[in-house]
Amino acid sequence: MPSAIARVTDEALKAPVPDKIKPVSKKLRHAFDLLERGECRDIKAAAERVKLTREHLSRSLRLPHVQVFIARRARETINIGVLRASARLTDLIDAGSEHVSFEASKHTLAIEGIKPTADAQVSVNIDIKAGYVIDLTDDPKRGPAHGPGQTPDNAMKTIDHV
Repeated sequence: MPSAIARVTDEALKAPVPDKIKPVSKKLRHAFDLLERGECRDIKAAAERVKLTREHLSRSLRLPHVQVFIARRARETINIGVLRASARLTDLIDAGSEHVSFEASKHTLAIEGIKPTADAQVSVNIDIKAGYVIDLTDDPKRGPAHGPGQTPDNAMKTIDHV
C-alpha cells in the first residue's frame, strides 16, 4: 500500500493537464523551497518568511496546479537522491571496513536479483496429524485404523451427527 504522499503525488501527476498551466508565484515557490530545504519546519514559519498569510499558503497548497508543481518538484528531488544514493552505495563497496564493503556488495547484488538461497530448513517428518478431517461422503470408512501405521489409539474417530 503506497504512502499518503505517494498517492497524492500520483493523483496530482495523473490529473488532466489544462490547456494553459497556471504559473506558481515566486513567493509560493520561495516558501516551498524553504520547506524543502528544512529552513522552515511548518507552513506558518514559511508564510511569515515570504510575507504571506498562513491561510493563503495553506489554501494555495490545495490548488491543483500547485499540487502538480509540488509533485514534479518532489519527483525531481527523489531522482537526484537516487543518483546520490547509488553513487554512495558504489563507493561503499570499496570501503576500508570489510563488513561495510560486504554489506554494500550484497545489497547491490540483491537489487539486481542476485541473492543467496534461503538457509536450509530442517524438516522432520514425525507423521503426526493434527486437527479434524471432515468426510462428507455418503459411506464414510469405518474401522479401528484407516491408514498404514495407525493404531486404534491414533486412528481417526468418526463422530456421528444428527
